[in-house]
Amino acid sequence: MKLFSVMLGGFFGAITRYSIGEWIQTDNGFPLGTLLVNLLGCFVLGWFLTFFTIRNNIRPEITLLIGTGFIGSFTTFSTFSVETILLFQNGLAFYGTLYVLMSILLGLIFAYLGLKFALINGEKGETH
Repeated sequence: MKLFSVMLGGFFGAITRYSIGEWIQTDNGFPLGTLLVNLLGCFVLGWFLTFFTIRNNIRPEITLLIGTGFIGSFTTFSTFSVETILLFQNGLAFYGTLYVLMSILLGLIFAYLGLKFALINGEKGETH
């Protein structure tokens, strides 16, 4: 069941990532689609893991389906790495540097914001 959960989540995460990448394209060579997908994934994973840790009522299969499967295949470090190399190889060093800095710094910020958002929502959902 655990393997099936990862496979099912991965299937839908990959399709979603591909669709967003096709929808968001730029003419200047900057990989905006991948950047946005990865930032969204950082936020959602930060929120998801924090929110359900607070609630402590989630089955492992759901964590595998959404966290490992969907978000794991939705975000992509390998595409980020290859796109960065291609930017530098194509003489777009400024875009390459900007892409790396934005991905790392904004990724951390978005993961943190997802965590904080989950904490705020978790506190509102508690009964005192």
